[in-house]
Amino acid sequence: MSKIYDALIQAAKNSDSRAAVFRSSTDQKVALPRLSSRLAWKITGTVAAVMLAFGLLLIIIANQFIDRALRSEFDQRALAIATNLSDAAAGPVIGKNILDLYALLTKYARLEGVAFAFIEDTNGQIVGHSLRPFPPELMRTLTPDERKQVGTRVVTLQGNTVYETRVPILEGQLGTAHLGIWAEGVKTEINTVLLRFVSLIVLVLLVTVALSVFLVRAIIAPISGRTDKTDASAAELNTPVENRVAR
Repeated sequence: MSKIYDALIQAAKNSDSRAAVFRSSTDQKVALPRLSSRLAWKITGTVAAVMLAFGLLLIIIANQFIDRALRSEFDQRALAIATNLSDAAAGPVIGKNILDLYALLTKYARLEGVAFAFIEDTNGQIVGHSLRPFPPELMRTLTPDERKQVGTRVVTLQGNTVYETRVPILEGQLGTAHLGIWAEGVKTEINTVLLRFVSLIVLVLLVTVALSVFLVRAIIAPISGRTDKTDASAAELNTPVENRVAR
């Protein structure tokens, strides 16, 4: 009986020698999937970082571009309104019809975003305006050449910034039409457009990162499954000889 038991122990030891070699090979196989998993997550992190940096750069560039483009658009809009005012004011100025002129200025002053409208004659006198009373900070002496040219300036009215555009009436022969646009309204519209653009960029980045994570998980899931099975086999091989013989 003792000889039989010794023979079983010797056989188990020989099996352990072969198992050691197998475990060494198995450890290498287990390490490979784990290394692949870490590499996959590093790739995902790198993609997310690159996308974030690209998104921030795009937002900075777009912010400058959109700001300049919208401000140019607002300048053109203000110029168009001031030009219409100049053309419409020619008749009342020539006829010295003060009531019609005030009605015209009041109409333009009620347009969205407009702060004021007034008419200045060739002598620098205010012949009509939409403000009550007329603020002295808007007074400015124009040179003869300035009265014949389109111009802009930034003024302060009631503590708020206003972009003013002036347009000559009949090439300056009848005076100048002035139109003011609230700067706050311009900034609000610009910020609204920028906010929508930034929100879109953030959404695209989130979707991209989410897709990257999904793809990585889809790739490493089969590898993780094989790793679990290999770990179970390795655990069986690590069972002491006496325990396997006893079983």
